[in-house]
Amino acid sequence: MHISHSGEDSNLKQLLSYSISSIKGNCGEFNIAGESDIDVRARELVFERTRYAYNEALEYFENNFLSEINSLGIDIALLEEGEEDATF
Repeated sequence: MHISHSGEDSNLKQLLSYSISSIKGNCGEFNIAGESDIDVRARELVFERTRYAYNEALEYFENNFLSEINSLGIDIALLEEGEEDATF
């Protein structure tokens, strides 16, 4: 988005917050500051969704990133399932 001023910081923080919630709701839990493959992929989706929201084109995000959203959701579910199996 190449924003070089701080006038929109609060708006961007709000959009990022909404995007984190949306991606977590669609895909599952991740650590936005983490460095695992899942965390990095989720963070990229958060940034992309925020870019779409900032440019008032959010209605196109899910269709344009459907395969990435589905792939991340499956990988998170498999990881969570593996963690549950490890506790038994």
